[in-house]
Amino acid sequence: MQQLDPKSVWLFFIGSILGWLISIIILAIYGVVILSDLDKGTPSFGFLNWLWVVIPALLIFFWIWAKLTYHFYRYELREDGFRKELGVIWKKYVTIPYDRIQNVDIYRGVIARILGLSDLNIQTAGASAQVSRYGTWGLGAEGRLPGLSREVAEQLRDELVRRAKQLRTTNQGL
Repeated sequence: MQQLDPKSVWLFFIGSILGWLISIIILAIYGVVILSDLDKGTPSFGFLNWLWVVIPALLIFFWIWAKLTYHFYRYELREDGFRKELGVIWKKYVTIPYDRIQNVDIYRGVIARILGLSDLNIQTAGASAQVSRYGTWGLGAEGRLPGLSREVAEQLRDELVRRAKQLRTTNQGL
């Protein structure tokens, strides 16, 4: 089994920060409103002193989680199809037979481009419901591989397309 590019740790780390940023802002606003000195009529920002402890603790947690995510994210090309496994606490195993592959796309977001990384999206005949790292719902590629180097993503795309096409040609000849 192969691993993602080591720089994908940064991709997971930044994704975690961005995903939790809105929650942290909401909690800070809640703290100002609820924990303020309402009898004096002015907000109290004394609770913000805890942020000097909470923010570094969260950053350390996000970094450890990103390292674990990278460590447990693996993929391989097998005889029967593309296989990936991921998950730190709850493991997920996905195998996509080559004959179900409809399209293989490479996506490079802003953060991924800065890091020199790419996402490979393997789309199948039946799309699956997905929850993104930012918590949004939608239909997504069943075989998403984030954090590949540009060269590996292009080689993998070409190989997956070749195997899918070869299998279709073989099946049509029968």
